[in-house]
Amino acid sequence: MTALAYRTRIEKLSALLAEEGLDAFFATSPITMGYLRGYHESGHERFLTLAISPRGHVRLICPALSESQARRVGIDDVVTWRDGENPLAHLERLASDWNLKSGILAVDDEMPAQMLLKMQATLPAALFKPGQPVVSRLMRNKDADELALLRKAGKIADDAFDAVLPRIRPGMTERELDQQLQDEMRRFGGRPAFCIIAAGAASAEPHHLSDDTVIESSHVVVMDFGCSVEGGYMSDITRTVCVGKATDEAKKVYDIVYRSQASGRAAIKSGVAPQEVDRAARKVIEDAGYGEFFVHRTGHGIGMRGHEEPFIIEGNEEPLEPGQSFSVEPGIYLPGRFGVRIENIVAATQDGHESMNREPSPTLIEV
Repeated sequence: MTALAYRTRIEKLSALLAEEGLDAFFATSPITMGYLRGYHESGHERFLTLAISPRGHVRLICPALSESQARRVGIDDVVTWRDGENPLAHLERLASDWNLKSGILAVDDEMPAQMLLKMQATLPAALFKPGQPVVSRLMRNKDADELALLRKAGKIADDAFDAVLPRIRPGMTERELDQQLQDEMRRFGGRPAFCIIAAGAASAEPHHLSDDTVIESSHVVVMDFGCSVEGGYMSDITRTVCVGKATDEAKKVYDIVYRSQASGRAAIKSGVAPQEVDRAARKVIEDAGYGEFFVHRTGHGIGMRGHEEPFIIEGNEEPLEPGQSFSVEPGIYLPGRFGVRIENIVAATQDGHESMNREPSPTLIEV
């Protein structure tokens, strides 16, 4: 991202802080700081925070060992402390400089509790509030550069799946297939972020952890995986196949999930509430008699985080806007037997959506 892009993000966040009556925003997550200012470093157990005011002021309080990285990305107001010194003295000074001692201060969701407690003790008259809803109003609307990176990450996931698909065979383990997908994502230029391989009865566990289960003939196999590319923008895709001959029930369930995903995606356009996408996908599964086996939301936002706003779930009535990117991933999970999930990442447009992944097979692939 360019210096102009970061300056624009700070300006937009500052305007939102003023609009919400917030006196400052404190970011600690490398993702949030990276998005706002291109600074992706974690403080780990050390005190580190990026502070932004409604007037557009930016100050980083960080360990001395992180100063050069901060200045290299263009942060001018950097206040450092050395091990053995008290970093909270710098917070007190910031509160004096920015008149925050009795202010309303927003913090990101990933601020460690031990850090927040120290800040509260240092500024006992201040009111601390969740700040993620504010910064999320920026992060969920992707610009053209961000969408290009999501497309790139999506293509790497697609290419990895296409490369591995012909190799799936009885006798290999979930971990072996997991490793092959990660290797392919690296080969195509991505940084593997996660991989779930769930075979047979395990495919009915939506968040199964790949293990030494041996893939057998007739096993349904769910593959949920993704990677990141430059800037940390991510992919997330789920494909379901069958090893050998699929049963009629497996084919039927796959067809229902495929139609559910298509129905959810058909509901997407600017101005539509996310819950309407969830309802459209869920109705297909419920009408087929499998409603109780669809146990999660239809989707989640994605960008520099694997899960972020907007969430495609009942109760989310905030209208979709062009550039908002999220998964559409209905599933049916029959405990002890098998499960099917199909997932694409999409971006809302004015009149529909763009898929960041190639289209899933309309029928259950037998390998």
